[in-house]
Amino acid sequence: MEKDKIKKLLEDVKAGACRVEDALETLRQLPFEDVGFAKIDHHRELRCGWPEVIFCEGKELAEVVKIVGMIMDKSGRVLATRAAPKVFEAIRETFNGAVYEERARIVKIGEFQKQPQRGTIAVVTAGTADIPVAEEARVTAECMGNDVSALYDVGVAGIHRLLGSVESLRGASVVVVVAGMEGALASVVGGIVDVPVIAVPTSVGYGASFGGIAPLLTMMNSCAPGVTVVNIDNGFGAGFVASLINLKKET
Repeated sequence: MEKDKIKKLLEDVKAGACRVEDALETLRQLPFEDVGFAKIDHHRELRCGWPEVIFCEGKELAEVVKIVGMIMDKSGRVLATRAAPKVFEAIRETFNGAVYEERARIVKIGEFQKQPQRGTIAVVTAGTADIPVAEEARVTAECMGNDVSALYDVGVAGIHRLLGSVESLRGASVVVVVAGMEGALASVVGGIVDVPVIAVPTSVGYGASFGGIAPLLTMMNSCAPGVTVVNIDNGFGAGFVASLINLKKET
């Protein structure tokens, strides 16, 4: 049914009975592909500029492999997040060229090309324990075509480490700040740069950090006006939003 709609749409465009703009709008609203256990949104790339990203946790290995194959068939590139080593092994057995970013827990397949962009995305962590979440943000942003720089272990407990890199931070177009414990680093960075700061609270910390709730609240209550916040441990979300801010859209 979907193929018939697309064929008719193309015929109408060729005959001049439908504008190209109207055809694209119709394509954006075409249905997903239902495979029983999942509904694959093949038109997300057309609507949002990027194919559907696979969140691997909670899925059976066979399900992940099936979804990877279907997205690869349509888009030619796949990003799979929160992938354990066994997930990567299952994917690699079926798809050549699969690459595992172990610390980020991301599997990537296909071609990821640089895109026109405003500048560099800086990814900053308070401590080394925050690096896995930061790496998820970094790899996501790089796969989406951005230049990314990393500045790790510069938390407020030794703020001189951060102050020694102020110029490089100010040279970025957007900064992702990843911190656990009390999460104060995002406000500090927000107070010294004139670009958007995306704060990522992590679940790193002792009991009173409540699994990331404490840094989440600190970041949401930041007095630095340029700070916005994503969910706890959501490095992928931060990297994606940073990319949307940094990439130049063709007009």
